[in-house]
Amino acid sequence: MVGATGLVGREILALLLADKTYTAVHCVGRRAPLQTHPKLVLHLTDSLSAFSAPPVDDVFIALGTTIKVAGSQQAFRAVDYDAVLAVAASARNARARRLGIVSAMGADANSTVFYNRVKGEMEIGVSRLAYETTVFARPSLLAGDRGALAQARRPSEQLALAALTLFKPLIPRNYRAITATDVAGALVGAVNAGRPGTRVMLSGQMQVC
Repeated sequence: MVGATGLVGREILALLLADKTYTAVHCVGRRAPLQTHPKLVLHLTDSLSAFSAPPVDDVFIALGTTIKVAGSQQAFRAVDYDAVLAVAASARNARARRLGIVSAMGADANSTVFYNRVKGEMEIGVSRLAYETTVFARPSLLAGDRGALAQARRPSEQLALAALTLFKPLIPRNYRAITATDVAGALVGAVNAGRPGTRVMLSGQMQVC
């Protein structure tokens, strides 16, 4: 998997390590995740685009940044499009069959919003790799402890989460804040189900309650 040090990624990794059907979990990235486990295999690299995937069956990608953190639209695209496509293609060449990716609500290749357009273009590019099973998770605003990941807390995000929690009964399910745990559980479950073809899971479909 890729992106195991992020909010959703750490939850996905925990599920994979606890799943007895997986004999090994390969984790790729610049930094090692906080979790340790006998079947965790680390591949530390500064270049995901140049990474050659080992033989695996399932692939999970929870890779993403923001334009603010990346520093520019070009740098953002290098992560959220180029790196994601490179990893997915490398794993497919290594005969991976099933793929789960954390995308974003509003992903649309025709969007006038740059962030949403890149996410939509990524989904199209990945779909062309013709995995037996491809699942895109499109969560709404994510709720979780970023402090435990040494990530800066985002004041605007905290304010939005508070508002969404306060008015939750009035907000359609697709637009409610969702926990990283719910997203991870839904994505891993959908990939394990192995339904042929490409599936998009909206935030409301991933909400546990």
